[in-house]
Amino acid sequence: MHLKEANGILSASNGMNISRGCTHGCIYCDSRSRCYQIDHDFEDVQIKSNAPFLLEDALKRKRNKCVVSTGAMSDPYINIPENLANIRSCLKIIDKYNCGIAIQTKSDLILHDLNILTSINKKANCIIQTTLTTFDEDLCKKLEPNVCGTRRRYEMLKIARENGIQTIVWLCPFLPFINDTEENLHGLLNYCVDAGVYGIIFWGIGMTLREGSRDYFYRKLDEHFSGLKDIYHKKYDYKYEIISDNSEKLVKALHAACEKHNIVYNADNLFKYMSTFAEKEKKQMELF
Repeated sequence: MHLKEANGILSASNGMNISRGCTHGCIYCDSRSRCYQIDHDFEDVQIKSNAPFLLEDALKRKRNKCVVSTGAMSDPYINIPENLANIRSCLKIIDKYNCGIAIQTKSDLILHDLNILTSINKKANCIIQTTLTTFDEDLCKKLEPNVCGTRRRYEMLKIARENGIQTIVWLCPFLPFINDTEENLHGLLNYCVDAGVYGIIFWGIGMTLREGSRDYFYRKLDEHFSGLKDIYHKKYDYKYEIISDNSEKLVKALHAACEKHNIVYNADNLFKYMSTFAEKEKKQMELF
C-alpha cells in the first residue's frame, strides 16, 4: 500500500475510485489490463489520501444533487485500514450533502458502514452491487481468493434488503470450461431470487481478456486448472471477447428466471436507475 494525493475524485458522470489496484486476487480482473495505465504493482494499492477532501469540495459546488458511483475500477472495500477509513469518510460526506450512492463491492466489510448507508437510503438512492461468479465455494476460492465467498455475499445482499436498501448483482464473468454450467447459473439465480435483488447485470455467457489481464489469467489457469491454458489458446487465440459454447442456452435460462421473478435485467435500464438521483423525503412529502 502507498498513499498519493489525487488531482480530482469525481468523473463527469460522478464516478469515484478512492484507490488504484486491488488485493482480492480475482483471476479474471479486467482492471489489471495495461490500457488503464496503472504504473505500480497491482497489489501495491495506491490510496488516494485526499479523496474525502476532494469529494466534499466537489459536492458542495454542485448545483444539483447526484448519485456517486464507486467500485467500477477498484473495490472500495479493499481490506487496508487507510482505504476503509477513506470510504467511510466519503460515505459520511455523501450523507451530509444528501446525495445518493451506487456502490459496488465483493466484500462484506461494507456491512461495517451499514449505519451510514441506511442514513443515505432514507434521503436518496442507495444501491449496493456485488459480483457473483460461482455457486461452488471451493471454486470461488480459486477464482476470487482473497475476498469473502459467494454465500457470504448472498448473506450481505439479504442484510441490505432487510434494511430497505436495493441490491443489484453483476452475474459475471462466466469462464468457459470452469463456471459456464447450468448448475452454476441456477445456483446463483436461486441466491439472487432468495435475496430479493432488484436487478441482474450480465454481459452474456463469457469473459473478456486484454493485454495485461490475459497474462495474469493464464498464469492462474496453469496454477489451478492443469492443461486449460492450452485449450484456451487453441480455441480463442488472443481474442478480446471470449464466448462460452453454452451461451445461447444459459442466456435464455437467465432471461426466463428474471422474468418469472420480476428481476430487471436490461443493462441500460439498470445503469439509468443507478445514476438518476431520487430524493426520497421530498417524494414522500409530495404524497401528502
